[in-house]
Amino acid sequence: MVSQELYSQVTGMAFEQLRFIGFLYALVFFFVLFVFWYTKRWKRWQGIALLVITIALGFLIFSPIIPWQFQQLILRDVQGIGGPIAIAVIGLITMLALSFLFGRFYCGYLCPVGAVQELGYLVPVPKLRLKSKLLPYLFRWAFFFVFIGAGIVLSLSILHLFGIRDFFSLVLTTSFFVFLVITSLSFFLYRPFCRFFCPFGALVSLPAMASRFKIQRTDTCIECTTCEKACPTNEAKKTDLKGECYLCHRCLDVCPVEGALEYTRVGRKAAGPEKP
Repeated sequence: MVSQELYSQVTGMAFEQLRFIGFLYALVFFFVLFVFWYTKRWKRWQGIALLVITIALGFLIFSPIIPWQFQQLILRDVQGIGGPIAIAVIGLITMLALSFLFGRFYCGYLCPVGAVQELGYLVPVPKLRLKSKLLPYLFRWAFFFVFIGAGIVLSLSILHLFGIRDFFSLVLTTSFFVFLVITSLSFFLYRPFCRFFCPFGALVSLPAMASRFKIQRTDTCIECTTCEKACPTNEAKKTDLKGECYLCHRCLDVCPVEGALEYTRVGRKAAGPEKP
């Protein structure tokens, strides 16, 4: 019995160390994404490859799933966090700070929960587009306060009810099928969990609105609105704050004028490509 308990403790510690590797992966590739986007070397196939790697990490080591870490932080569940609470707080603040600097690269490519929905939306079926971006935004904030209240007052793990852990652990519970349904909905509706329920996504939207680097229109933009029609979150208008921009690159892919859209620093005059 003692040897079995010791074995479980050792394997548990090793697993938590692997989960920390997932956070390092997210941290490193946050900067890699920024460099590739800023230098205009980002390609669609690179994004798909990164999404696949992120999903694989979710299934293999259940990381880097920061929304779940946020849930466990609210519950003050040290074992569920996988380390000291202070480290978890630093990790959350780091991702919020990076989102303020560079945008929602974590949500877009480095969160397994978001990545599985992003790939789901690539399934070639008819898409449902919401005319109002305010509705999911307000709903998510309402859910955020329910999430906080349930965690602090009732010690209830709402994300467990959504089946995130069971899904990535391949445990066939009722909750597993709840998240499976959500994933299936992402075939038709862009990122339903991220936009309606994710508590960490609600927090990230605030610094993302004031992000120092965003996709912006340049002087060569012809106001054709092609990018606005392609954007799955209605964040491509000239005056949009980009709080719900997941940097999916769709607006840049469909833009008919080279250099009319650029990922660049806010405040810098984006003038498009140099004229010969």
